[in-house]
Amino acid sequence: MYDVLVAAALSFGVIFVAELGDKSQLMALTFATRHRAVPVLVGITIATSVVHLVSVAVGHGLGAALPTGWIALIAAVAFLGFGAWTLRGDALTAEEHAKATRVTRSAVVAASTAFFLAELGDKTMLATITLATQHGWFGVWLGSTLGMVVADAIAIVIGRQLGRRLPERTIRYGAAGLFGLFGIWLAVDAVSQLTGEPVAALLDHHAAGWGALALALAGIVLGVLTRRRLVTRPSRVGVATWWVRVLSAAAVVLGLAAPLLVATDVIEPISLFSDPGVAAAGAGAFLGGCALWRAAIASYAAHATPPERGPRLSTVGLHARVRHPGMTGIVVATCGLLLMVPTVLGVLAMVLIVVAVQVQARAIREPRLAAAHGAAYADYVLRTGRFLPRLRTAETPPGLGERVRVG
Repeated sequence: MYDVLVAAALSFGVIFVAELGDKSQLMALTFATRHRAVPVLVGITIATSVVHLVSVAVGHGLGAALPTGWIALIAAVAFLGFGAWTLRGDALTAEEHAKATRVTRSAVVAASTAFFLAELGDKTMLATITLATQHGWFGVWLGSTLGMVVADAIAIVIGRQLGRRLPERTIRYGAAGLFGLFGIWLAVDAVSQLTGEPVAALLDHHAAGWGALALALAGIVLGVLTRRRLVTRPSRVGVATWWVRVLSAAAVVLGLAAPLLVATDVIEPISLFSDPGVAAAGAGAFLGGCALWRAAIASYAAHATPPERGPRLSTVGLHARVRHPGMTGIVVATCGLLLMVPTVLGVLAMVLIVVAVQVQARAIREPRLAAAHGAAYADYVLRTGRFLPRLRTAETPPGLGERVRVG
């Protein structure tokens, strides 16, 4: 009995630490924003119990012979499918709302299937196999299962809190983005296992250039489609809105030219930052920036309060602490492209975007909001940051209610 307790305690600690920040914990957070906590936790427990039972069996006598490369590739396709399904969204009828048991069962099946695929070949499975070669199978199985379930339960609590504070569309886009990242993560791991070479050996500046170009074009298409749904007014030459459009257009041209010229070997990237790890981080930053920009638009559409005339004001959701989160997303996405293909042209595009965003916020957006909402906007300015959250709320100076300050 003592040996079982020792094996369980050791396995619990090892797997709990290994799970912190792992894709499985992030996936638990994602599921918790879309489903009730109990079905998700039940699904995690079922999947973890089965996977870790297989792990201790492998560790005891079967040997680590599972084809984890193909398993990871199947899991990658599944997660990309989960992302597309989540992005499409679901609309429940009154009859479907009444069938709560079916919804609960579906959440259990979805969570258990996703976690089962994710954990096969994952580092927690390999850690469990290693522990099982040195300790009793039952203690290792019990401790590793509890360690993973507790770590993921913490993520579920965080996910439920986010679900109460963010609009449904923001959650949907964020969850779809996370599922897509999980799929890419698993696909990269599968390629590495199937080819027998580290992914870094397959990535060079040509691949980074073509990848950055594809992401930039996708971002432009998304921006054009979004802009068509927004009401825009023509601007005269020389006014602030005209300058924003000129600067943005120049940044787009440079931003597309940089990866194209690198991919075709016309120019070389800056060698100091030309690394596969930096390029991967840049791709993540681009996707994160686009997700933040799109989520900010959804949050604004869901919560903005229209005045009698002028632009609407949103003070909740993503705008509760930051006045222009969408512009922050644009800058982050541009920075991601620069990291993927670090060139002088990319630096110039980054500078132009930053200038355009500053002009849009300071000279166009904020003066219009101040004129339309008066003292309400002045109070909002004091408790928020322009592009990042304010660390501490400023005190209202005398007369600010009458003198609306937007800077």
